[in-house]
Amino acid sequence: MSPQLRGMGFNGPQQQRGAIGLMAAVTLGMVLLFMLLVVDSGRLYLEQRKLQRVADMAVLEAVSRGGTCSGASTAAGFANQSATRNSFTPGSVQKVNTTCGTLSTNSNQLRVFTADATKSDAIRVIATTTVPTSVAGGLWSIFSKDGFNLNTNLTANAVGSNGGAPLAQLTIKSTVLSVTSDQKNLLNLVWGKLLGGSLNLDVIGWQGLVDSKINLLSYLDLLNTDLKLNAGSYNDILNSQLKATDLIDVAIKLLTANGTSSSVAVDGLTKIKVLIGSTKLQLADILKIQTDANSTGLDTSLNVFQLVEAYVQLANKKNGILASIPINIPFLVNGSVNLSVIEPPQLSAIGNPARIKTAADATALSTRIYVKTAQVRAGVTLNLPLLGVPGVLTALSNLTAPLTDVLVNVFNLNLAGALNSLLCVVACDKTDIRVFPDAKTINVVLEAASTESYVTGYTCATNSKTLTTQTNAALVKVQFGKIDDVDKAPPPATSLTVKPLTIVDIGSIHCTALGGCKESTRKPFYGGGIGLSVDTTVASLPAASGPYTYIQPPDINQPPMYNQPKTTGITNSLKTTLSGVHIDVYKASTTGILSTLISVTAATLTALTNALNIIIGDILSSIVDPILDSILSLLGIDLNKVEVGANLSCNQGGRAQLVL
Repeated sequence: MSPQLRGMGFNGPQQQRGAIGLMAAVTLGMVLLFMLLVVDSGRLYLEQRKLQRVADMAVLEAVSRGGTCSGASTAAGFANQSATRNSFTPGSVQKVNTTCGTLSTNSNQLRVFTADATKSDAIRVIATTTVPTSVAGGLWSIFSKDGFNLNTNLTANAVGSNGGAPLAQLTIKSTVLSVTSDQKNLLNLVWGKLLGGSLNLDVIGWQGLVDSKINLLSYLDLLNTDLKLNAGSYNDILNSQLKATDLIDVAIKLLTANGTSSSVAVDGLTKIKVLIGSTKLQLADILKIQTDANSTGLDTSLNVFQLVEAYVQLANKKNGILASIPINIPFLVNGSVNLSVIEPPQLSAIGNPARIKTAADATALSTRIYVKTAQVRAGVTLNLPLLGVPGVLTALSNLTAPLTDVLVNVFNLNLAGALNSLLCVVACDKTDIRVFPDAKTINVVLEAASTESYVTGYTCATNSKTLTTQTNAALVKVQFGKIDDVDKAPPPATSLTVKPLTIVDIGSIHCTALGGCKESTRKPFYGGGIGLSVDTTVASLPAASGPYTYIQPPDINQPPMYNQPKTTGITNSLKTTLSGVHIDVYKASTTGILSTLISVTAATLTALTNALNIIIGDILSSIVDPILDSILSLLGIDLNKVEVGANLSCNQGGRAQLVL
């Protein structure tokens, strides 16, 4: 039989009365508490949304009205005016903070705002206000170390831009469009010597490089991931010290991903990679991107031949190699061209043309959109069999005739050749005239400075856009004579010193009746002499070519529109320069007969110049010009012309947008 339950306190339904009411009261209290939390939290949410709307409207107005943060800071004024119209009056409680800066894309492909008061490509507005603390916030603050706070600070952040800043791009066009068999041999020789070795690519391999292109954006992304650079921006990639072999490896990988059509280019790159070595290079030396340029502006193509050509030249400068290239013209000249790269080219530049507001902005490092060809020095050593060249003997006869006539009149003697023989009873000093004593070796230095082009202005209107550029002349420094450092390695960074090439040396030599004349006793230029030299500059473009405006240039990701400024003809200019030689007359070291001789020689400078023009103008210019036309063109330098390509992408109607 079960025990009774009375002892446990349950005496029936009477003891359970009111339980339902108690549960209802507790439930109602909880409902009221949650309702309070919902209403109170909703109040904070509405306050935050209102504050965000104020920030959004303020930044859109500051951007659309072209606000800036420099000087009077108009951006802050525009933002404050917008906030006031939206019932948010800036003061001690309600605040609006406005900052100008730029937008960039980080390694995670996310936009990042960087404050910079000098730029207004993007504007950030931070709005703050103070509202009563919520119940939940109040309860939480009671247990915090700072204690209970009656107020809560709310903050709203908005970043706006004008729908994407305009982007302009300049490029230098390759001078090699198709490779012939002769060019193939010269390319192998020149590129191989610049890298300090031997290169052997066939015509198909070279043409494969010329015909291949890679996407710049894909190339930079692949460099970042494959080389584990962890770069925060594309400029970080460009400024990284990278092995030349790694740069070529990534280019090969990118070409391979495009299909088998690039296999010949890949084969060529593989052979160049073996020769280029592990020299560390910076892409920023040949490619320039403004820090605020986004990834859209990098969606453009690069010619593989030009890119690797720039790598070769950059590696040559880093290693200080003097590339010695032999030249040989039968029966005329043999010698060598000592080639070195002073500055590599800048192939392409991308930036915001809106940042170029003054002439100073067009050339300032931080704002310019600037490209240039390479700057190289070609030191030519020529071994000339001058006496075997038709016309030279006649020229030399005309040149020395005034000297022999003077000696005949003074001494009343028959001269045999260029040596004046005087009888000596015991001992005497004889006049010793030598014509072209060092004409076997002549040095010519051609220092081709960069052709440069940069953006000076732009316009973006409905269905119309223009880009204006300035292209400055490539100056060729020509030096001719005796140059000691023409074959010095590494090549000197400064210009070389040119010494006059001796044409006539009126010396004296000591002779005795028994011992004859000893060469060791000869005093050069004792009676004077004549030398010639050239040290001047030739411009391949007009000195003031003026600005050029591209009408409707294509967008960034399209093939560029090219312009070729007019030239004055480097071949004719160079021939004229070499013909207009500088005559150096050396004064005699004594007086009397030899002084009379040199004074007569000085009076015949016109005749000497005419005679020398035959040698210099007709012979040397025909040797030097092919060097310019062949070797320099393979380095992306064509002194007769330069083709600059332009692209321009305007923003979407200039409408302000929220970007962050």
